[in-house]
Amino acid sequence: FFCSGCPHNRSTVVPAGSVAAAGIGCHGMAMGMDRGIIGVTHMGGEGAQWIGVAPFTETPHLFQNIGDGTFFHSGGLALDYAVAAGVNITYKILYNGAVAMTGGQNAAGALSIPALSRRLEAEGVKRIVITSDDPGKYAGISIAGNAEVWHRDRLLEAQAALAATRGVTVLIHDQHCAAEKRRLRKRGKMVDPQMRVYINERVCEGCGDCGKKSNCLSVQPIDTEFGRKTAIHQSSCNKDYSCLLGDCPSFLSVEVVGPAPKKERRLTPLEGELPEPALKVPSEGFALHMMGIGGTGVVTINQILGTAAMLDGRHVRGLDQTGLSQKGGPVVSDLKIALEPIERSNKISAGSADLYLGFDLLVATDPNNLDKAESGRTIAVVSTSQIPTGQMVVDTAVHFPELSSMLMSIDRVTRKDPNVYLDAQAIAEALFADHMAVNPIMLGAAYQAGALPITAASIEKAIRINGVAVEMNLLAFRWGRMAVVDRTTVETAVAQAAAVDTVEETRVPSAEARALVDSVEATGELRRLLEIRVPELIAYQNAAYAREYVDFVRRVAQVEAERAPGRQGFAEAVARHLYKLMAYKDEYEVARLHLDAAVSARLASKFGPKIRTYWHLHPPLLRALGLKKKLRLGTWFTPAFRLLSALKGLRGTAFDPFGRAEVRRVERALIGEYRQQIETALVRLTPITHDTAVALAGLPDEIRGYEQVKLDNVARFREKAKQLTAQLN
Repeated sequence: FFCSGCPHNRSTVVPAGSVAAAGIGCHGMAMGMDRGIIGVTHMGGEGAQWIGVAPFTETPHLFQNIGDGTFFHSGGLALDYAVAAGVNITYKILYNGAVAMTGGQNAAGALSIPALSRRLEAEGVKRIVITSDDPGKYAGISIAGNAEVWHRDRLLEAQAALAATRGVTVLIHDQHCAAEKRRLRKRGKMVDPQMRVYINERVCEGCGDCGKKSNCLSVQPIDTEFGRKTAIHQSSCNKDYSCLLGDCPSFLSVEVVGPAPKKERRLTPLEGELPEPALKVPSEGFALHMMGIGGTGVVTINQILGTAAMLDGRHVRGLDQTGLSQKGGPVVSDLKIALEPIERSNKISAGSADLYLGFDLLVATDPNNLDKAESGRTIAVVSTSQIPTGQMVVDTAVHFPELSSMLMSIDRVTRKDPNVYLDAQAIAEALFADHMAVNPIMLGAAYQAGALPITAASIEKAIRINGVAVEMNLLAFRWGRMAVVDRTTVETAVAQAAAVDTVEETRVPSAEARALVDSVEATGELRRLLEIRVPELIAYQNAAYAREYVDFVRRVAQVEAERAPGRQGFAEAVARHLYKLMAYKDEYEVARLHLDAAVSARLASKFGPKIRTYWHLHPPLLRALGLKKKLRLGTWFTPAFRLLSALKGLRGTAFDPFGRAEVRRVERALIGEYRQQIETALVRLTPITHDTAVALAGLPDEIRGYEQVKLDNVARFREKAKQLTAQLN
């Protein structure tokens, strides 16, 4: 996947049914995505292959992706050839201002976009469209006569228009490389926007539409009391804002009022001296194999360790296998340390690693990496944090593998007893509010585990020499050491920091709510579920509505106890998912959830008290009248939300102005459908059919999203419900 906020996330998407070709550059990763890619060519040959193919195919047109660096290097000649040949092709020049794949260098011989457009016009290009996230910057600028400037939100429309134009056309997508923007912002060389995107998880349905629209790795799935939802990972977000295109009313934008605040990084102090560990690996001929995710500092850690070893008077050889690492892919680094000059390869061979240092669990369980470990030699120090992959971002059906099996695969090929596993992401976010502290935390843990033949003093000196976030990295290194010395101290510090960040969202149950919960005579997990959901349903509609829910759950629990004694899970699944269906998020409920005081408290906790908040909404009623984009509504809209919330009594009645919409009719019908499905399951419930009944009861978890996204998921739900009901028969 591309970096968070990378322009290629959207610019490589083509209209449905179109075909495209890849080329050399980061955008080539589109070959692994559903982007209509039918082939790839060498650098400078982009589009030339179509000249030979076009006469022999019924496909009328091709999109050719090409980066600005490649275009100015040699790709422009292929475009001239295509013009001379008269083929129908659209070159998509992905102008991001940097050769990002090889380190962010400037493109040699590059022209400005206005000058490029004039060159293309002179060379015979029929039509040019420039797409940008800021079209206004071209006001008053002289561009080619056959060029237009459109907003990037019209990318697909622009491509369709260019494809319909015979001859060679060009789309220039003007958006700066996300990785370079991040670097420049850190150095104060580029303005850092103060707008942040936040998702109200109670409104969010966890449908993944925002992930599909943005293809962004900072749009991450999270597990909550009310199921899987989506959150913006703030410290990795590059402020592209494409996620706002998600068809969902849960999005808020937050602007800090006043001067730009410094990075929201906390530095949790660590008191006292740490004991020196006993070395458990050889001090001579030491080999380290480390792996993680690109962009998180894996290569930097390798450089720090190499520097520290040299400060200790050792000889060092290292190798960084990065590939397309800066796009969130796997990075592997090897390091050899010895007293004498190292004459052999700098690459670690199979079974020769003394330390197996995993900054990412999924990469650490890759068989190609595990091959470097040996059960009688290797100590593993691995982070157990569950960092979602790109596929998890765009597909709600993809979940993280089971943790114990992953750890077992590492233990099987390492020494096991001295191995160290810790959730470094949780420690980093809690103690430093920055995921970039993960790797130095793991480095500290590896040192304290006795798995590094380097002195702590030299490691800390190397961190200072590196000169980046020195104070945080030193503290992170020491907290990583403490995680091995005294895990309880670290867990306590994490819990205390998390308590400061956590805003409790507990609704104090009324006497009526408590009475309804007590009437079920439930214990354990079922009672816990009811204690949370019954007050919510009363707030959603009224006590009578909550009573319907309670009465049904009570009967399910009674029948389960009678017909499947000793089995559990069916009543709990019904309690979860009947609530989900009954508390469908219409206009009244979205208003109520956005007005929840806990949301405002969370925003203040995360971004500070001096903020402006905006809701991004695309009301179905206005959508039906032709509104094509979301409205950005400030806090002046609060009275309208209050009015909507107060009018919840109209829900489902003849006077409900929103109730006639297709999605609202379907939502109301689903409640009855689901209850009937559960009634059928109750009739056929036995210890043998219990698992199938639980699966049927949990099916509404797949009903996610709003509007058409939800309707599509409902169709899938109904099909699966038929299959499971047939199994019960």
